[in-house]
Parts: sequence; C-alpha cells; structure tokens
Amino acid sequence: MSAKPSLIKRIFQLIWKSINGFRKLVLNLFFFGFLAIVIVAVSVDDDVQVESGSALVLDLAGSVVEQKRQVDPFEAAMKSSKNNDGSGEILLADILNVIDNAAADERISAIVLDMGHLRWTGISKLQSIGDALTRFKATGKPILATANWYGQNQYFLASFADTIYLNPQGSVELNGLSRYRQYYKSALDKLKINAHIFRVGTFKSAVEPYIRDDMSPAAKEANIELLNDIWASYAATVSSNRDIKPEQLVLDAEDYLRELDKADGKSADMAINMGWVDELASAEAFRLEMIDTVGKAAEGNSYKQVSLYDYQSLMSTQADLFIEDTVGIIVAKGTILNGNQPAGQIGGESTSQLLRKARFDDKVKAVVLRVDSPGGSAFASEQIRQEVLALKTAGKPVVVSMGSYAASGGYWISASADYIYATPTTLTGSIGIFGMITTFEDSLSSLGIHTDGVATSQWAGISVAKGLTPEIKSVIQRHIERGYHDFISLVAKERDMSLEEVDAIAQGRVWSGRKALELGLIDELGDLDNAVAKAAEMADLTEFDSQIIELELSPQELFIQEMFASAAAYLPQSSMGNSIIEQVLTQWSGVIEEFNSFDDPNGMYLFCDNCTL
Repeated sequence: MSAKPSLIKRIFQLIWKSINGFRKLVLNLFFFGFLAIVIVAVSVDDDVQVESGSALVLDLAGSVVEQKRQVDPFEAAMKSSKNNDGSGEILLADILNVIDNAAADERISAIVLDMGHLRWTGISKLQSIGDALTRFKATGKPILATANWYGQNQYFLASFADTIYLNPQGSVELNGLSRYRQYYKSALDKLKINAHIFRVGTFKSAVEPYIRDDMSPAAKEANIELLNDIWASYAATVSSNRDIKPEQLVLDAEDYLRELDKADGKSADMAINMGWVDELASAEAFRLEMIDTVGKAAEGNSYKQVSLYDYQSLMSTQADLFIEDTVGIIVAKGTILNGNQPAGQIGGESTSQLLRKARFDDKVKAVVLRVDSPGGSAFASEQIRQEVLALKTAGKPVVVSMGSYAASGGYWISASADYIYATPTTLTGSIGIFGMITTFEDSLSSLGIHTDGVATSQWAGISVAKGLTPEIKSVIQRHIERGYHDFISLVAKERDMSLEEVDAIAQGRVWSGRKALELGLIDELGDLDNAVAKAAEMADLTEFDSQIIELELSPQELFIQEMFASAAAYLPQSSMGNSIIEQVLTQWSGVIEEFNSFDDPNGMYLFCDNCTL
C-alpha cells in the first residue's frame, strides 16, 4: 500500500501549517515590540530573599505535567506560569522538590495552597503532591488552603491542609466522575462517508463514535466500573483527610437541596455545615489571619511569604553533591508517534534515542521509565520497547513508573520492564488494537465526482476516493488480529501468564492501578520515588543520584531558553489568549493535531480512548 498521505489528511496538514504559521507570526511581532524590555529585564539584579518564618505559597496555576511541551520560546514567554492565568504548565517534579525542600528549611514556617487557576490534572499526580504535603505536615508545620471556589481537583489537594478557607461568596463543587462523548455514525451516513473499522477487543471502544450513535453496552459496563473504582480512591482519600464519610462528598439532588435550605441558600455556609471547609474568609480577612500567623512582611502590606517560582529559583542555585552512580529517569509523556517528537510527546525515534543515551552512559546504572501515555502508534511503541530490552541486555535494570495513565501503547512500552509501579488511580491496560480507514467514494459520487482507472494490483489502486473490496478488508483485519495476538503474547510472556488469562483481562479494557495489581498487570502500587528506590536496589546502589535524561539542546536553544526564563516575569501579560480569534485557532489546532497524530506506517494503533476522564 502507498505510504502517501490521503487527500483529506494533506488538506488538514495544509490548514494546520497555515494556522500555526499565522499564530507564530503574530507572537513574533508581539515579541519584537517588547524586545527592549526583555534585554533590560535580563540584566536586572532581582535576588529573592526569604524572611525567617515565611509561608511558602504554592500558587499552582495551569496544568501539572510530567514533562513540559516544547513550544515556541516567544509563546512560552507570553504564557509564562508566573502570569498565574492558568494557561501554563508546572512540572510535577518541581512541585515535589519545592515541598520537600521547604519541609527542611527553617525559614519556611507554613504552606499556603493557592489553587484558583489550577486546571485539570490526573488524580495520580494530585496524590503525589498530597503525599509530599503529608511529609511536610509531619514536621509540625501547618498547611492552609484558600480559594474563592473549590472544584474537585482543587478540593482534593485542599483536603490535605490543616485548615481550609473559603470565600463567603464561594462554594465547593464535587460532582463525581463521568464519561460522555460524541458519536458520528448518523452524520457520516448523511455525508456518505464510509468508516472501515478493524479491531480486536470487546472493550476497544476508541472507534465506536464512527460506527455507532451511542455507547455500546460493553463500553458502558467497563466505563462505569472504572469510574466507580477511581472515584472510590478519591473519596477514600478526601474523607480520611477531612474525617467525614465518603457519602457526604457528593449528594443526590434531594439531599443537596435539603442541606442548601439549612444554610438559607448560601453555598459557603453549606460547605461549613457539611465539614467540607473550616472557615469563611475574604481575601482581606485571610491576609490579616496570615499576618497573625507568620508575621507581616518587611516590605508591603502582605504577610511574610515566598512564591513557588521564587523559591524554586533559590533551589536551582544550590550546588548538588557530586555522586558518580546515577538512576536515569526518562519521561515518556503524551501520544506515541513515529519519528522524532519534541518534549511533551513520545517519538519512536526520539524516545528510543533517550533510552540509548542511558544505555551508553557509564554513570547510569539503572533506568526508570516514567510513562504517562494513552498509547498511539503500534510501530513506534515496539521501537521503544526494543530499546528497553537492549537496556536490560546491557545489565541495566529498567523500572516503570506509571503516571495518570499508561494504557494501550503506554502499557506495551512498559510490559518488558523488570518491575512496574502504578498509582491506585493510574489508568492502565487497554490491551487491544484497532485500525481505521475512511473512504469518500459515496460522498464524492453524490457530488458528481467519480474515480476510475487501472492498476497492476489491488493494492496499487487503494485511495480514499475508492472503497475497499471485501478481500482487502479481510487482509487488513487479519493484520489487526495478528497484532492483538502479539500484544497478549507479549503480556503473557512478560507477566508470566497464559494467553487465556491475558485475553480474559485484555479485550481493550481499561483498569485502575489498584485493579491492575490484583490482575497481575503491575508489580506494586507506588509513585516515582518508589520506582527510583527500586531501580537503585536492583542495581545494588547504596549511594546514588537521580537525573532526568533529556535530549541536548543546541547552543541557540539554550540561549533562548535562559533568556526567556529570566525575562518572562517582566513582560506584560498577553490578552491574546482571551481573544475570540486565539480561542478559535487553539481549538482548530487541537483538532488538526489529533487528526495528524494517527501516523502509524501500518495503520495499526494501540490507543486508549478512556484515558481522559
């Protein structure tokens, strides 16, 4: 079959290039208008001082990620996390390091959780932050949470605080979990577009929107069991932290109305009555409370405090002890694509290159592969797994640490590791495979466009403008079935199970980390720290350092990165992100990028569609 992209895909690629080029042009023009400010800002001496007894303010704005996406440096400056507009990304490792460092810092007397701009983040990442907060509280230092409003993400972290403050006009909104999506079969029928689906796995529902108008009974069964499992972990943690019953977190409409009436219709008072929060306080009242708690700052009118970003900058200037032996950490975050991909995505070539870098580095004695991926290309997934095998052959243990999700291709690249950790709420499994080809012969025909010609074989004539013959579809389905057999055979071999045992828990079904442990798909529940400790143990290391292994930047990239890291705080906040044009461009960018991400040379995908709960 020809490897040439389809006509429709080439059109989408052209649209994407035009949109992306326009976005970069606008951002670059905006940047040059402030170039003088950047140059001045880089030269400013702005030493951060931490007063004794200060509160560390964890102003978590944006999304918490395992690895930041590589973006245009101009765009990165305009959307710096220091702007607190919720559009940035914060590294999970940075948050954990800051909290643990503050626990031992005598200058830090408390932590203030400010999560007003925290966006959606996987529960497993929030749990890791919560564990770090628990370690901080163990030192006897208090944690206080303040917000005008708490959603589920914000409240999960707030539950780890000693005292939760809420604005008197605010509310706590806990809704549970859901899984809804759009289905397109009727629309495709009206447009006369034929979606040819090839899959193996009763629960491999990624392609259901193209062949159904509703969720299949099998998908509903799997999804509700998964949602209940994840929510049970959430509720157990929060109820334990707050000493309230799990059933008090999400009320049915009748009970909610009854409690709201008791509070005279005031959501904040209801939150107090339910034990969700401890005190109601405006921003001014909280400021005065904190001045009483930690003291007034030497300058200004606020309490003694240091922000996450300023405190992190102090930590980065501290020299690390030089230790020869290293546990290398390689982050595999995002959709698995072919070729070389930037940071924040997984590339068959680029991620393999990182694994090779660890293999040929004599200082690296063991590797932790941190997987946070719903899968993607089957070919690229196997490329990466082959490099994991090469590491093991070289005598370097490989331990996988699963993040929010490690499913389908994410599980494929994990399966051959020496040891696998997951958190209780990690989404994993989804052992299945599918392929999809859309053809437009009927829609073109309705417009009076017909395709005809000759070819030397059936394969040479395949195109989106023609249909697929039953024989061709049978061949493709056979390849998909072989891919599924390879998948369950791989899992059976690596997890010491029979094919029948794996097939029974495979079929494309997604499991929580807790359930995956029961089923034998992972070895232990734990986070990244547990994985690093296990890798060091397997390599017989007593003293070791851990290091994230990344591709080296060019001198020009390093210069730009350093310049903007220093200057971004001085640039004015861009309002472009709030414009209608920018919102539309961003939405189209996401749609087109997702369309273009299906790039497997064999048209086979190990992808989990249930990993965006």
